[in-house]
Amino acid sequence: MNVPLQPRFPGRRGHVMVRPMRAPQNRSRPLPTAEDLQAAALAHLSRYAATEAALRRVLARRILRWARAALAGGEDRDAVAHEAAAAREAARGVVARLAAAGAVNDAAFAQARGKTLLRRGRSRQAATAQLMAKGVDAALARAALPENPDAELAAALVLARRRRIGPFRAGTADPAALRREFAILARAGFPARVAACALGMDAATAEALVRDLRRT
Repeated sequence: MNVPLQPRFPGRRGHVMVRPMRAPQNRSRPLPTAEDLQAAALAHLSRYAATEAALRRVLARRILRWARAALAGGEDRDAVAHEAAAAREAARGVVARLAAAGAVNDAAFAQARGKTLLRRGRSRQAATAQLMAKGVDAALARAALPENPDAELAAALVLARRRRIGPFRAGTADPAALRREFAILARAGFPARVAACALGMDAATAEALVRDLRRT
């Protein structure tokens, strides 16, 4: 018994029509050009503050999406890898040009984000680590958050206020509760002397320091 190789559909007056098979379509998107990557970088910067490293990661993800689509569309793996490598090089050039133009500035990012982190109750140690995780160079991160005992104490009080410990607790605390409160601040990266000072402060002074930090 012969099996038809093409799908058959009834036509007019009992005739059988043979529908031609369509060739597979390449559904991959075009390789991002330098102009495409610059437009994507500027669109990202218009919505988010970013470091050079973070912006390179954004563009790398865009290139990776193209590469996956190209492979899924049946394109040659070696050719895709070669073109993706060229696109990544172009992306590095885009980011370098934006940095030279001041559109992306790691030092300014570190300064602004560092202040925000302190206002949210992050210790200098934790804030520095977060900046580095965002792609800020370690030296830049430390320079953006110089040692400042007053700012560190105020940040500890912000955390104490949020956790309702120390000056912001309801009622008194027994020695075991005090140790738990101390551990909360220590785990957040605050030095022992800062934690002890924050926990022993009166409520009015603590509130004033928190307000002062939020105004900076």
